[in-house]
Order: sequence, then structure tokens, then C-alpha cells
Amino acid sequence: MFYFLIVIAVLLLGYAAVLVSFVRRGRKIPPAAYLGLAVLNGLILAGILAWAVAR
Repeated sequence: MFYFLIVIAVLLLGYAAVLVSFVRRGRKIPPAAYLGLAVLNGLILAGILAWAVAR
């Protein structure tokens, strides 16, 4: 489970870096990008809760 959390965290950081590059180029962030961020954050929260309960 710990490795799953690390993978999701790395994906989230990479996705955030892509969105930051969009903003730096002067483009607007697409509305669907916020949904992607919410999904990745939800996976991290669910994983942390599941990991805490299993311990």
C-alpha cells in the first residue's frame, strides 16, 4: 500500500507540474484538469485512510 501511495503522489506532482507549465505559458487551465486533481487527491486520501485502518 505504501508503494501505491508513492506512485499516486508522484503522479500528482507530475500532473501539477504540467498545469504550472500551462499557466506559465499564459494558457488557461482546462476545467477537466480540476477534476483530475480532485481524483488524484481522493486516491491519496483513500489510500492513507485504508493504510491507517489496516495498521
